[in-house]
This record gives sequence, structure tokens and C-alpha cells, in this order.
Amino acid sequence: MPFDPRNTPLSAVEARVLATLMEKARTVPDSYPLTLNSLVTGCNQKSSRDPVMEVTEAEAQEALDSLRLKTLSVQISSTRSTRWEHNFPRGIGVPEQSAVLLALLMLRGPQTAGELRINSERWHRFADISSVEAFLDELRERSEEKGGPLVVQLPRAPGAREQRWAHLLCGPVDVNALQAAASSAGTGGNASALQQRVDALEAEVAQLRATMQQLCEALGVEPAAPTASAE
Repeated sequence: MPFDPRNTPLSAVEARVLATLMEKARTVPDSYPLTLNSLVTGCNQKSSRDPVMEVTEAEAQEALDSLRLKTLSVQISSTRSTRWEHNFPRGIGVPEQSAVLLALLMLRGPQTAGELRINSERWHRFADISSVEAFLDELRERSEEKGGPLVVQLPRAPGAREQRWAHLLCGPVDVNALQAAASSAGTGGNASALQQRVDALEAEVAQLRATMQQLCEALGVEPAAPTASAE
């Protein structure tokens, strides 16, 4: 029986953990499956995340254990380390393309079909926006026997050209709250180009640290302590 969010909706941390596993399987396959440390680093990235979260190792481990009971994550143990991988498409009961869209909505919040196509470039290359919309329509019209709809199309925001989509894996969405947040973001303006560059660099450094940690674990050595920056 596919996962039914109406009966057992995901928590915010579970959604972030599951989507991060999905992301890293496609963007850094050489580092996948992930250790707990690498997973936490991915969950707490400053870029490509909405909202930005501060997930602890204990919270991530609890989420992984819960996802495993829901058949959405798989633990892989070895003499060196315990790693984790997702079982997203099979556990949810959707094709790979739909799983990609759901994971992006969990990581980045509500998005238009055009934004989803752009943001999925490293995960899966959709032919055009119509292809994205077709998979979103399937998710919206999912039958009750399969667990019901997994996405909802939000009302058009004032001044917006396209409607955004949101996932339902964490249960029903508060449309009014999402609309208010979108309006607030619009009046406050987007992050500056400098801040975006800083976020991207922070994400790159975090990924490099995670890769170094994995190499040290594989070699059985302790990673060097980071040097303090000059004041």
C-alpha cells in the first residue's frame, strides 16, 4: 500500500530529510548513500532551501527511523559506517518524474511549473513546461484508492503571472498563510546578488566538508580540526 499522507503525514523534518536524500542521490551520486553527518549538512544548506532549517543529528536520526517504518528510507550498514538511501518513488507510489517534483516542492517550497522545470535541471530534464504540468496534474488528480492528491495548485498571487504548486505530503496546506508569506516576500524584495553568492559559497563549502568527512571515514582517519579565522 503506497504511503498515504492523509493518515500519516510527514513532519517538516521528515520531509526535509527525505527530499535531501532524493536530491543528493542525483546531484552527488559518488557520495550516496549518505552518512548521518552528510545528511544533516544537506538538510541545513542555506541555498536551495525554503525554509532554511537547523536540523540536529538527533532530529535527523529520529526522522530516518520514522521514514524507515513508512518504507520511505532504507538503512545500509557496514563495518565502516551506517548510510541511508531513499525509497521515495516506490514508497510513495509515483514515477521518478513525479518524485522529483515532490522532492523539489519539499526542499524549496511552493513553485510554479516553470520554476520547477528550471530547478529540476540537475535531477531530471523535462522536455518543456507542459511536461511538468502533466505530471503535476497527475499528482493533483491521484485517485483515492492510491492515497489521494499529493499536490495542490495555489490561487494566483496578486501581480503574479503563474500559479504556484505546493505538496501535500505533510498534510493539507494553509493557503492563506502561504499567500501571506508570498506577499511579504514580494514587498521585501529578493535577496541581493551578494547574499545569493554567499549562500552558494556556503553550500559549496558545506558539501566539500561532507565529502572530506566521507573520505576520512573511508580511510579510517580523523579529519583535521578547522583552523580559526583571523579576527
